[in-house]
Amino acid sequence: MSYIHFDKSQLVNLNYSLDREIIRTNRGGSYTSTTIIGCNTRKYHGLLVSPQPEIDSQLHVLLSSVHETVIQRGASFNLGISKYPGNYSPRGHKYLEDFDTEPIPKLTYRVGGVVLQKELILDTNRDRVMIKYTLLEAHSPTKIKISPFLAFRGYHDLSKANDRINKNFTKAPNGAVFQLYPEYTPLYLQLSKKNTFHADPNWYYNIEYIQERERGYDYQEDLFVPGYFEFDIEKGESVIFSAGLTEADPSTRQRAFEKELARRIPRSNFENCLLNSAGQFIQKRDGKTHVIAGYPWFGWWGRDTFIASPGLTLPQGDYDTFLEIMDTMASDLHGPLFPNVGSGVMRNMNSIDAPLWFFWSLQQYIKFSGNIKTVKKKYLPKLEAIISGFKQGTDNNIHMQDNGLIYGGVEGVALTWMDAVNSDGPVTPRIGCAVEINALWYNALSFYFELTGDEEVKHLAEKVKDAFNQTFWDKKKGYLADVVQGDYKDWSIRPNMLFAVSLPYSPLEESQMDSILEIIKSKLLTPRGLRTLSPEDPGYKGYYFGDQYVRDRAYHNGTVWPWLLGSFAEGYLKLHGKSGKHFIEKIIKEFDSVMTQYGVGTVAEIYDGDPPHRPKGSISQAWSVGELLRMMYLVKQV
Repeated sequence: MSYIHFDKSQLVNLNYSLDREIIRTNRGGSYTSTTIIGCNTRKYHGLLVSPQPEIDSQLHVLLSSVHETVIQRGASFNLGISKYPGNYSPRGHKYLEDFDTEPIPKLTYRVGGVVLQKELILDTNRDRVMIKYTLLEAHSPTKIKISPFLAFRGYHDLSKANDRINKNFTKAPNGAVFQLYPEYTPLYLQLSKKNTFHADPNWYYNIEYIQERERGYDYQEDLFVPGYFEFDIEKGESVIFSAGLTEADPSTRQRAFEKELARRIPRSNFENCLLNSAGQFIQKRDGKTHVIAGYPWFGWWGRDTFIASPGLTLPQGDYDTFLEIMDTMASDLHGPLFPNVGSGVMRNMNSIDAPLWFFWSLQQYIKFSGNIKTVKKKYLPKLEAIISGFKQGTDNNIHMQDNGLIYGGVEGVALTWMDAVNSDGPVTPRIGCAVEINALWYNALSFYFELTGDEEVKHLAEKVKDAFNQTFWDKKKGYLADVVQGDYKDWSIRPNMLFAVSLPYSPLEESQMDSILEIIKSKLLTPRGLRTLSPEDPGYKGYYFGDQYVRDRAYHNGTVWPWLLGSFAEGYLKLHGKSGKHFIEKIIKEFDSVMTQYGVGTVAEIYDGDPPHRPKGSISQAWSVGELLRMMYLVKQV
């Protein structure tokens, strides 16, 4: 049995199987995602979800799903499953025997004397998904029908039946080409063997996505089924169904499938699952390399990129990809700020900390590679521009105070990583001098002095260090204020003070670090990450659920974030060395059980603050995975 495996009793239990999803991506930005039984529960699910740059900058669901029918001795058995109002139909999951992920998603169906295996793989460099059907057992002639459910819509949207749709198709080698709307790239549906396409265009109405309903969004859509492909299959034979944005050569499908299979890292243990997941966030398209913040609905974010990139690339020795990411980001520096979301004219610059995390990312690169020369040569002017811009002041009232600390924020804008905004405005506005911003500022100045020997910057760093302690530290409380605005100090116990401990350059003494870590350990640490607010605080929200307004109120007010564990481990090992190794190893080991939950083989964005700390948010998050990999590296170095 492989590391990740689900048996029949688990698969036929919809309460169990519909809570477990798979995500596979390629380097070009396409992905395939669904539940382990193939029933879509999100509008973001689809077998081929790809960019359509001629339309917009978002992804689009082209092929939502396929329903297979096994025909033997005149009897038909539909293996598909969809949710409709009040019921699931067809209920093909009842034929499932097991689900395996080694080395790719593999479903095995048993229908009477027929045993059919279905394997799914995404082309690494093309917008194409391939599904391999292998008939393992059969005692009489067998046919298979494949019915494609087409969406052709943005992945944030839902499709509705309409008269504008183009129901016609053109022929392709062993298949057909569909283009439901003229603005879309044609979709090529082809098989590796001769088949018959039976045109039978129909809309399937009110398919429901239960996860969208739970999240308070519209959850019903209509999908178009143009007909079905039918072919004979013999015992021991494999047939590949291909869906892509360019024409494929049917005669090369078997070879192409095997070539893709050979590229896969086996998901044979916890670390290999993380390594597989890490690679899925890296997108290389049009000469740029981005880190997708999370799947299925995030794009690339500046802050997330700088925090996630070191763990996603450096422990594996992939220094080239790391530098490609930094080069792509550096090209979008505008004054002293990076876009938090988007690029060019579509950018959102509301991130006070992304430029400061850029310094940290480069420090990690030097730590892993020892290559300080490359950092100086490629990025020194960018680092200088950031420091200069922060000193002079920039958008959203980001400026350096007389005491050297960084102040930022205006009404209605969220600048720090605690950036949830609902109809009432920012949930945690944190206007003023935020503790992690100034810890990052001190680290940036100290690192810049290390690179340049600039005495003026050295003196500023010393000034910031003194002001930081005077402003944020309370000896009696034994921890740091979260935000300071004039005479007001917010003493909420949040994880933001952690970075003053973990960063390469800290403005604190060891006794202060120890006190802060103990408070974080006792109030915020859980088996899934750090809470964003102490449970003792009256504003604490222990569960992340409900519509977006309600969820946003919990997002940074108690919800657990795994990515914070990377800095916790770094700070803890900095203080305790070898004596703290076992404790951090135990935290890492807690995530082993996560590999068969929620996003199978990866780590979620967030978890509930209260036990049992259920996974929530995106099913696979870049900085959750990246920081766990970096933690594993840190432990090995102790």
